[in-house]
Amino acid sequence: MQNPTQDTMKELLENAKSIAVVGLSDKEDRTSFQIAKAMQQEGYTIIPVNPTVDEVLGEKSYNTLAEVEENIDIINVFRRPEHLVEVAEDALNTKCKVFWAQQGIVNEEAHDLLKENGFTVIMDSCIKVVHAVTVGK
Repeated sequence: MQNPTQDTMKELLENAKSIAVVGLSDKEDRTSFQIAKAMQQEGYTIIPVNPTVDEVLGEKSYNTLAEVEENIDIINVFRRPEHLVEVAEDALNTKCKVFWAQQGIVNEEAHDLLKENGFTVIMDSCIKVVHAVTVGK
């Protein structure tokens, strides 16, 4: 598995307006909350996907990606690797074609499934760090 180039990731981030964050916690001390909040402050619309919360960062939370009504430009995942295939299968039910698993999260089966279905797949990479390095201010 190899991630796209930094130039490709920069282009994805520059063209994206919305990020569906799977596993987004409403607890402020959690990494998912901190990363999503930072990306929201950069101007992205955050779409929480977590069946255990009703709202995060002022946005309605959805149980699954398939239930999201808004357009999704990037699916950003904060779930353990063993859950990635399930999330990837859910991603297939969206029009989004960018799947981004956060740092430390890798699953080859999910990667292959997504690639076979035309997704740009990024794994084991922090979206906030890549944004800071490539898009920056």
